[in-house]
Order: sequence, then C-alpha cells, then structure tokens
Amino acid sequence: MAGKKSKPRAASIPCLIKASLFWDNAPRRESGRFEIPVIVQEKVLRGKKVLTLILKAKLHKACVTHSELDYEGSCAIDGTLLDTAGIREFEQIQIYNISNGERFTTYAIRAQHGSGIISVNGAAAHKANVGDRVIICAYGSYTEAELLNHKPRLVYLDETNTVLRSSNTIPVQAA
Repeated sequence: MAGKKSKPRAASIPCLIKASLFWDNAPRRESGRFEIPVIVQEKVLRGKKVLTLILKAKLHKACVTHSELDYEGSCAIDGTLLDTAGIREFEQIQIYNISNGERFTTYAIRAQHGSGIISVNGAAAHKANVGDRVIICAYGSYTEAELLNHKPRLVYLDETNTVLRSSNTIPVQAA
C-alpha cells in the first residue's frame, strides 16, 4: 500500500460555481417595474457543465375535475392546456395543491382538447379532491447560455379551467 495512490474522495474534488444576477440588464415593463432577473449558475465538475433545473411551464390555479383512484396513474390534462403551457405528454410534473398543501410528482397525459379536464389519477388521487385548486409545474434543465433567453410559459386559469391570461414573468413580490 505504500507506493499506491488512493483515489480522491468526492468531497475533495474541486467544483467551480459561478452565479450572477442580471439586474442591470433585466427587461423593464411599460410600468417601469423590473421583470424577475434570471439567476444563472454554471457548475463545472471534472470539466463537464452541469445543467440548472428551472421552471419551464406552469398552469396556475387549475381546478381538479376528477380524482380517479383506480386509474393506472398520472394526471390527465386538457390537451389545449398542455399545448398552451408547452407541457409534453408523459413529461414529469409537480403538482402543488393550494387547497390542502399537498405536493407530489407524477406525469402528464393528454385529455380531450377543450374539455377542461384536470384528473388526478392513481395513488395521487389521495392528495387531491374534485374542486381543489392546484398549481401544475414542469421544469427543464438548461445551460447558462440557454438561461439567458429562457422564459417560462405561465398560464393562469379560472375555476372552469378556462385560460384567463398567459405570461412569461412573475411580478416581483413587494415587502
């Protein structure tokens, strides 16, 4: 063992992290308020770039229309809403239940276009009831260069799952 080199432990491998805020270049709205700046992180580990996971799409305040315990699983979402938000069929989604505070992961499946269906299926049906308001999010992994121009698709819904408006920014939260 005297002449043999030991491998470095994972904790001793250097990791370069570069983070920067783009306040100076953040776009302004007509009202003069800043849009939320993108926080860019580039991580380099052993010469390889690590992607940053960031919000890609959101269906805000969707109303659960079905809760099907005996279904195979997933969340069926009106096809028009999937297309509007840019969420792909079988894409992993996070669901945040505004009504009861539950948070869970599943995947999206396409329901009939224009139906307004938001059906929480399988085991996840224990976490959402018909009438609950939920936020459905999809995330994507992006390089630093991709983040510079990334804009999430934010779709705001009423209690019938009709689109009220869409946006690609969230207002800065005031104190």
